[in-house]
Amino acid sequence: MLLDAADPSAIAQAAQRLADGSLVGLPTETVYGLGADADNATAVRAIFAAKGRPADHPLIVHLAPGDAPGGWRSAVDHYARDIPPFALRLMEAFWPGPLTLILPRRPDVAAVAAGGQDSVGVRCPSHPVAQALLRASAARGVRGVAAPSANRFGRVSPTTAAHVAEEFTALGDDELLILDGGACPVGIESTIVDASRGHPVLMRPGMITAEQLQAACGLPVRPRDEAAPRASGTLASHYAPNAKVRLMDARMLQTALDVLGKDARHIAVYARSRLRAGPGVVLRPMPADAAACAHELFAVLRELDATGVRLIWVETPPPQAEWDGVRDRLDRAAA
Repeated sequence: MLLDAADPSAIAQAAQRLADGSLVGLPTETVYGLGADADNATAVRAIFAAKGRPADHPLIVHLAPGDAPGGWRSAVDHYARDIPPFALRLMEAFWPGPLTLILPRRPDVAAVAAGGQDSVGVRCPSHPVAQALLRASAARGVRGVAAPSANRFGRVSPTTAAHVAEEFTALGDDELLILDGGACPVGIESTIVDASRGHPVLMRPGMITAEQLQAACGLPVRPRDEAAPRASGTLASHYAPNAKVRLMDARMLQTALDVLGKDARHIAVYARSRLRAGPGVVLRPMPADAAACAHELFAVLRELDATGVRLIWVETPPPQAEWDGVRDRLDRAAA
């Protein structure tokens, strides 16, 4: 069931669905999520089943904003313990917003959502529809909403309600309600920082850079290590369309197109550079701005995939830190 989130009754209906243990597709500023009450083990297992996601691959718990009952300040204490001061500084700096923090989990809550780990990922989204839904859900006793990206496991993340509907055609209206809040403004998933081991560790890059994190928390942000907990979206292969993705610099792209010439078939190219290509090649310009590219990235991959191409060639993103999130998603899509 697809509902316009601008209708106040849609928010109430979706919140009641969550309270009743059903699944809800919801927009956030990053991507659309497939949500369930994080404290309802049966509902959370339904997320894993719908996505085909391994049960040990943890979900992120989304919290309502503010100081009101059910807001993130009290909800964090419901899910987490022994919260380090630097994590609190990151919350104050970036919440609501596209930052997930992995914290030590209270042993009696959200074990299924955490994938069985003794840590839990939490964030407070900034999207107004997500905030309205989380507030309405909190008023019905839902302390947090576990919500991975609303797509089949390993595939391209959804940034519109239509993408979610396309992913879960097998689910009936009684199984999934989708709130349509328009296209997601950020377009790639949140930055993830592990704060469960006494120092900040960057688990997944996003549009908040390591430099911004370090400035806010006052500590060096370390790279991911072998002792890090499992976290969403950190598998080597992820975010993949049906077509094979390959990253190349502009010179390699042009050389490959020139070599194939008129024989180029079933190829799409997503590039910042102006390239020459035969009539059979689908050319899509990539924005020169990292935020603009992140906003459209997953939608473009879906659009190119829908043309039936077998190969998607992408110009390698620039090396600057603001491109780290986009580069990470493309590296995993090409793995």
